[in-house]
Amino acid sequence: MSLVLVMWCVGAYLITALVALISGRRRATSALVYGASLLIAMSALVAALFALLGNQTSLDMTLPIGLPWIGAHFHLDALSAFFLAIVNLGAAAAGLYAIGYGAHESEPQRVLPFFPAFLAGMNLVVLAADTFSFLFSWELMSLASWALVLAHHKDEDNRRAGYVYIVMASFGTLALLLAFSLMSGADGFFTFADIRAHVPSPNIAAAVLALALMGTGSKAGLAPLHVWLPMAHPAAPSHVSALMSGVMTKVAVYAFIRLVFDLVGPPGWWWSLPVLIAGGGTAVIGILHALIQTDFKRLLAYSTIENIGLVFAGLGLALAFEADGLHAAAALALTAALFHVFNHALFKSVLFFGAGAVLTATGRRNLDALGGLIHRMPVTSVFVLTACVAISALPPLNGFASEWLTFQAILLSPQIPEWGLKLLIPAVGALLALSAALAAACFVRAFGIIFLGRPRSKAAERAIEVDHWSLGAMAVLAGLCVLAGILPGFVIDALAPTVQYAIGDRMPMQADVDWLTIIPVAASRSSYNGLLVFLFITFSASISAYAIHRLASRAVRRAPAWDCGFPEPSPLTQYSAVSFSQPIRRVYGTILFRAKETVDMPPPGDMRPARLVVTQHDLAWDGIYSPLTRSVQFLAGQVNRLQFLTIRQYLSLVFLALILLLTVLAIWG
Repeated sequence: MSLVLVMWCVGAYLITALVALISGRRRATSALVYGASLLIAMSALVAALFALLGNQTSLDMTLPIGLPWIGAHFHLDALSAFFLAIVNLGAAAAGLYAIGYGAHESEPQRVLPFFPAFLAGMNLVVLAADTFSFLFSWELMSLASWALVLAHHKDEDNRRAGYVYIVMASFGTLALLLAFSLMSGADGFFTFADIRAHVPSPNIAAAVLALALMGTGSKAGLAPLHVWLPMAHPAAPSHVSALMSGVMTKVAVYAFIRLVFDLVGPPGWWWSLPVLIAGGGTAVIGILHALIQTDFKRLLAYSTIENIGLVFAGLGLALAFEADGLHAAAALALTAALFHVFNHALFKSVLFFGAGAVLTATGRRNLDALGGLIHRMPVTSVFVLTACVAISALPPLNGFASEWLTFQAILLSPQIPEWGLKLLIPAVGALLALSAALAAACFVRAFGIIFLGRPRSKAAERAIEVDHWSLGAMAVLAGLCVLAGILPGFVIDALAPTVQYAIGDRMPMQADVDWLTIIPVAASRSSYNGLLVFLFITFSASISAYAIHRLASRAVRRAPAWDCGFPEPSPLTQYSAVSFSQPIRRVYGTILFRAKETVDMPPPGDMRPARLVVTQHDLAWDGIYSPLTRSVQFLAGQVNRLQFLTIRQYLSLVFLALILLLTVLAIWG
């Protein structure tokens, strides 16, 4: 019943997209499309949760479409049910937010038809149970999101972002096509059930692992395949950015788990090596890039890369433990990864919604054009602060719980017999610890520059709070961040069917532990109680506030405020986003970003203002994609000469090609 309901919801999404396409520019279309998407997403979410928590999984459906004599196969199991819940929770929040935010869209007809189509594509990817349906759904998801990235197509940067995104999406689809081709083999197994029943050889499995990393990593944002993400997320409308960052990247994680943990057979111990290296490196690269950004949405995009690195590091740990038969440790690592998938979908959506609210209120995304918004947008600032604390992995919110579980899994690595992993996993743990610390610095910087201090522009001075629809969406997700942080045991137990399906084992029941404490391994080893931490923080903060207000002197004393050596009360004397990140940029930037500071200091008597110009580079772009682009352009220029050959030259070329093909066939035979 759950699968049938979700498939009806997918059909409803597509009908909504068609209605939006036909309706055109009518004023009521925006609220109709987003309201319908919200209701459809809520229905699909209920069906997914019912299937996951009620153990109503392992459902199949075949439709008479797709490949001839094969049809389109769809399947709902514990793994797909969890990611289906992630997709539709994010979709419901985005739909609710967009009812208010979408009213400000300058060209709604370029967004509305593709929004529900994007949601339909993501749902179909998670449900697909044959290679054709999966790749078709993957392309529907990619093309719909590409159209949304190009919603504001008049901006040259947005057009460039759309071009880079579609190229990377095509590369990822090609990699997945090759992976499925290898698993299908000469017999042509198209359904996942047939592929699962025929374990490939070790060499084929290794090739599938590499292709799966490239295909899903390009969509998720694994370094060095991440270059599209900081371009596309700022280009898209904010509610679409929330979906792409908080949800679409998780669909890519689902695809990796489906291929590597489910379809390709038992893992080898070395499979974890590239996954761990990619995860740890991506986490550090992403957060260091985020620290030096001045565009709020671009900062959030790079932060997504960091969190995807954390998830893949957990998946790599699960592969390592599973290959060595350490099923309990593998269950812990996979639970941590899936928990972080859920958490990131929550707090990153809130942050992109907050970025959209700031953009609506001020028209600015540059951090140095904001400031003081806590007084003008107090409700938004509370929700964004909650998400900043969560993404910084500070207790008692949900980001801490999932990252703490990841480190608990890392501490079990001495049980692994392979020395390569024994040395690599602590190193990856150090990278994750560094990224967690830098994440806290990154979001202290972001929240402080945007919401604290004094306004740095007239637009920030005139900002007003956004609509109730947008605030409601942020409130729901921020509340879930708090609940998942103080009651993580219930989330872990909800993830148990998914972990059991992928690993064959699960963590012990956490809801039965006294005081709602979570115990990942053993009580004597480590435990964490989010509820007690929350109560302690609340109690100590309340006592401190009471003591200050009741016991301090009531005498009023007036004195000049400490001006930090700047007597001029100008917003320009405040710390800027660039100055805040300067120490970290000088430590890491010269190596990782080739950062360079150019100072123009006028001599005495010259009234020109002093200027500091900071330049930095993405080494992946400069070292891989730029040379590749130049090579393609050069080859295209050379091949272009073929258009200007004579008839005699064309016939000679065809004759030589025929000789070459016959030679190849003779050698092959």
